[in-house]
Amino acid sequence: MKKTRYTEEQIAFALKQAETGNRVEKVCRKMGISEATFYNWKKKFGGMGVTELRRLRQLEEENQRLKRLVAPNAFTSEFRTLVISLVRDKYPDFGPTFACEKLRELHELALSAETLRKWMVEEGLWRERRRKTARIYQRRQRRPCYGELIQIDGSPHDWFEERGPRCTLIVFIDDATSALMALRFAPSETTRAYMETLRDYLDKYGRPLALYSDRHSIFRVNNPEREGELTQFTRAIKTLGIEPIHANSPQAKGRVERANQTLQDRLVKELRLRNISDIETANLWLSEFVKDYNSRFASIPRENGNAHREILHSPEELNYILSYQSPRVLSKNLTFQYKTSAYQIRSEGQVYRLRHAIVTVCENFNGEITVLHESRSLGYEKYVDGPEPIPLDDEKSVHERVDNARFGLRSKYYVKPAADHPWMTRRTQSKDDVKPPTLPRKKVGPDTTPK
Repeated sequence: MKKTRYTEEQIAFALKQAETGNRVEKVCRKMGISEATFYNWKKKFGGMGVTELRRLRQLEEENQRLKRLVAPNAFTSEFRTLVISLVRDKYPDFGPTFACEKLRELHELALSAETLRKWMVEEGLWRERRRKTARIYQRRQRRPCYGELIQIDGSPHDWFEERGPRCTLIVFIDDATSALMALRFAPSETTRAYMETLRDYLDKYGRPLALYSDRHSIFRVNNPEREGELTQFTRAIKTLGIEPIHANSPQAKGRVERANQTLQDRLVKELRLRNISDIETANLWLSEFVKDYNSRFASIPRENGNAHREILHSPEELNYILSYQSPRVLSKNLTFQYKTSAYQIRSEGQVYRLRHAIVTVCENFNGEITVLHESRSLGYEKYVDGPEPIPLDDEKSVHERVDNARFGLRSKYYVKPAADHPWMTRRTQSKDDVKPPTLPRKKVGPDTTPK
């Protein structure tokens, strides 16, 4: 057991002080320990007296001594050869811990990750990483209760390792426990991707107190001239009573950033082992992965309880909230324009009251449109149907287009030019059809220009 300068009596005293109502911060300050150390003691020694605690330590020390005696003769050379051959053939790019888990789950071979790491280093299958010099950031303690603060982020990556299209993983993670709350693959990091993931989250858990995101334009209007305006996603969560919080740096939401690094290692390899190569199949399987991930990496919150709240809106109202909303002013003929099309409200009584009224156009992710006025749906007819507008790119979707072009995959934003487009006519025009430019003819004869 690792040596510590704290005796069994000191540990038992600290735990007893907290049990009798003293604040944890005060106990830690008095003992000269961090809160993390205190909660480790509570998790390991909670409810024990001095005698029980001393006996547990003695048993741990005896167990470690026996392990050191047995370790050199624990595995035969044939067992080691089998393990190394499996790692070399099936898990060549797996880390020792992840490879050890797969050997235990899929091949029923039990050994410690440290033993496997030692063998892999000796065989040249793993190189010990040199620790970087740590940069010092001001640490933020976890939220004490589950469901208070949810960190969200998108992770663009080659998740299917060129077996399928490059895509983005939308990640929702609980700040108090580091548990994955929702995962969803999407073609790119968009408002739609976050709203669909949020809908899955709400249906399963309810409403968290706050969502913690970066300063991307999906979450925050960064134009100083439009200060105070809300993005579609932020408007939706504020309507639901969820507080939006924006981080000033990636380090500020470090838990979801670290989770992304782990997912880019483990999730990619799990998809490979299951031969999953498309977004639809991956999304159906992700719930199984989340359950296994949380059993390995989720921690226990400092406080008991669940901070999630029930949803106060009906499913129909939730569909309207989690959609694209745009205000429009009706003309005296009850018409309005949305994108490239014109619409007219059906005359069903109280026509004059609707003249110049402000209505809300709600477009869901299937392109269906609902017109709301004072929370009431209005009937309408589309009488001018214009061409579909080409979506604009932001700093995230432009990477998707370039990556798809690089890997020979046509982007979803590709628009084929019409047959009579000037580009197409110039391309099909032969060289024989191109006439040389007509030059002015020179006059032949004496020069009669006056001198």
